[in-house]
Amino acid sequence: MPTIPDDDELELIRRSGVALRMGRLSLSSGTGSYRVKASMARVAKALGVERHEAHVTLTEITTTSHRGRSFRTEVTEVRTIGVNTDRLAELELLAQDIESRGEVTVEQVDAELDRIAKKPPLYPTWLNATWAALACAAFAFLNGAGPVEIIGATLGAGLGQGLRRTMLHRGYNQFGVSMLAGAVASLAYLGFAQLLTVTGVGGPHEAGYVAAALFLVPGFPLVTGALDLAKLDFSAGLARLTYALMIFVSAAFAVWAVSILVGLSPDPPQAPDMSVAALEGLRLAASFLGVLGFALMFNGSWRMALVAAAIAAVPNTLRIIAVKDFNWPPQAAAAVAACLIGLLAAWVAPRLNVPRITVYVPAVTIMVPGVPAYRAVYYLSQGDTTQALGYGVTAALIVTALAVGLAIARMLTDREWGFEH
Repeated sequence: MPTIPDDDELELIRRSGVALRMGRLSLSSGTGSYRVKASMARVAKALGVERHEAHVTLTEITTTSHRGRSFRTEVTEVRTIGVNTDRLAELELLAQDIESRGEVTVEQVDAELDRIAKKPPLYPTWLNATWAALACAAFAFLNGAGPVEIIGATLGAGLGQGLRRTMLHRGYNQFGVSMLAGAVASLAYLGFAQLLTVTGVGGPHEAGYVAAALFLVPGFPLVTGALDLAKLDFSAGLARLTYALMIFVSAAFAVWAVSILVGLSPDPPQAPDMSVAALEGLRLAASFLGVLGFALMFNGSWRMALVAAAIAAVPNTLRIIAVKDFNWPPQAAAAVAACLIGLLAAWVAPRLNVPRITVYVPAVTIMVPGVPAYRAVYYLSQGDTTQALGYGVTAALIVTALAVGLAIARMLTDREWGFEH
């Protein structure tokens, strides 16, 4: 005969369930496992749970809550993986409010979680696609593209992201959607270039078509996965990096298939010819607009997006100057720039009461080496392993350097990162 739980056990069930719901919403919004654990622990403590332990992966959470002689173990699965920085900010503010109040009821927390879960995206599909187009246009310029390539990348990225968002909201498989969106973005770019050729404005504009698909570079899971590894959370970190790699490969193979069909190779475009002062000024503006576009594409508020863009513009411009003008190794420049962004975020984010992760991840996404990574897949598919290995190692080292820079900044400014408890 089953045992009927007493009142204390029923109360523990209710409290642990609310803490788990907090973690589920956080995980589905794209944050790292260390933030998911921290948010659940803060809620559980405020609800009177004496000890709360959690194991978090990319799609699953296992928690055990203790109160007196009773304990409750629960498991939940998150199948919808995405990035929603507005929701992350809302959940962070809720956790702070709960912690400051000390004691709250299950009903109060549940009501707030209901409100956050039901909040619609800040921007409609067409506007979200516009932010992706803005980010890819800036990305194209920073990778040496001229006016024609920038316009083509804008058109391709806007159409690709619009299709991607529409299909993801209808529940289609993420990897299939990434392939289709990458193909649409590349074809739209190439169609625009062909139209210019027909109208007599020809030229080697096809070389910038990779930039049109850069909105598919999984910057958020790449950075958060690497940071999970820095916190010694290998199960979550490796799972998140594997997911990011699969998303990227899905998109890269679609771009490769288009290039094979039309006989193109992802060669770097010719950089525009202009004075040094004008070039650096435009790089600064492009860095600001690129980060702004990515932050808004991640459903960030204008406040968070402007903060991320402001703290990233100068470090990213200095990174490019260090590599192109002073021959710094790309990974060294990336690590220094990411560390500077992390330090700025640590100073600015608490003063504006926004979560650090919603600021520094979009800020470093502009530095993720999407073009070398796409070229690595292209040359690998062509059987040119030497070229593929060179571009692949470069991309991997830069991603690692970005994570190292951010981790160093967190260790210098956050005791939870600087010391193991």
